[in-house]
Amino acid sequence: MSITVYTSGLYFIPTPIGNLEDITIRALRLFSAADIIACEDTRVTGQLLKQYKITPNQLVKCHEHNEKSISVELCKAVQQGKIVCYCSDAGMPLLSDPGHILLQTAIEYKIVYTVLPGPSALLPALAMSGFSTESFTFLGFPPHKKGRKTFIDSLESYLNTIILYESPHRLLSLLEDLSTHKTLKNRKLYIVREISKKFEQGYFGLPIECLEILTSQGIKGEFVVVLSDCF
Repeated sequence: MSITVYTSGLYFIPTPIGNLEDITIRALRLFSAADIIACEDTRVTGQLLKQYKITPNQLVKCHEHNEKSISVELCKAVQQGKIVCYCSDAGMPLLSDPGHILLQTAIEYKIVYTVLPGPSALLPALAMSGFSTESFTFLGFPPHKKGRKTFIDSLESYLNTIILYESPHRLLSLLEDLSTHKTLKNRKLYIVREISKKFEQGYFGLPIECLEILTSQGIKGEFVVVLSDCF
């Protein structure tokens, strides 16, 4: 089998959402070859690289607060023949994570870019739920405050399986909203936390049942919430 020699370009690289062994060989080879690795948090990515004994040539921050300004710099580096990799802290870049501005800038600058397949919390949670996978809607994180009620009400218009991300700080609030909603309260949920980590745990039940269980157990970790379809 021939070994790929990576050339100048912009590479969006998924990183493990928990178990560090979920990284791909291709991702590791690109990190090793990169002239610049742009990441959401240099401390988090630095630990991942250290785990695999990769010493980055240049590790720079690229997150929601500086993404607009640094995206131009990264695209110019590609134009100069550099290999530039981008990753978020965990999972698939661009999917409820930073990276969109960088990708849009690459399109504007006519930069060659590649998005690698890899770890994500979305599909494992859907598969584990046992709900229909023939048609589903991913809506990311619900709004924190403004527009949150409108967002919750809009969920009843989706008859297929719905997938949401939610932080531990707002999970109980979400479950309270679902359990008191006139129609959503009757849709079964599958909630999973810490996917691929040591303390991965899933919960099935109606919103009120999940609320009672998680209130008594305490809220820790990152959560994916899957609502059953109505068919």
